[in-house]
Amino acid sequence: MKTEKLEVLIVDDSAVIADRLKDLLSEMPNIQSIQIASNYEEAELEMIEKRPDIILLDINLPDKSGIDLLRMINTKKWPVKVIMITNQVNDYYKSLCKSLGATFFFDKSNEFDCIPEAISKIA
Repeated sequence: MKTEKLEVLIVDDSAVIADRLKDLLSEMPNIQSIQIASNYEEAELEMIEKRPDIILLDINLPDKSGIDLLRMINTKKWPVKVIMITNQVNDYYKSLCKSLGATFFFDKSNEFDCIPEAISKIA
């Protein structure tokens, strides 16, 4: 794991999930700050303002899809690593997200414990 301190953005419309992720990541020594956005619009503003190193992104958002956000990140070639966290776990979404630049794809119902290790691998 690098000694560089990381900025993380969690994008999930569930406050329970976002808080659980924040608690999990706050235990990691190389995380400098953790921001939370509950929709596409908030996420885009946070990305412009904070320039996160890593985004934890859900597919289902209330205003637009997390895939729309991933597509925008890919189109603009923003230097950010994206980890998908979703209940929409199927081969179609996995393949689509990987093709749009997602580094990891996790089922948020049972793979939370994999996220710190994934961050360590890409940090």
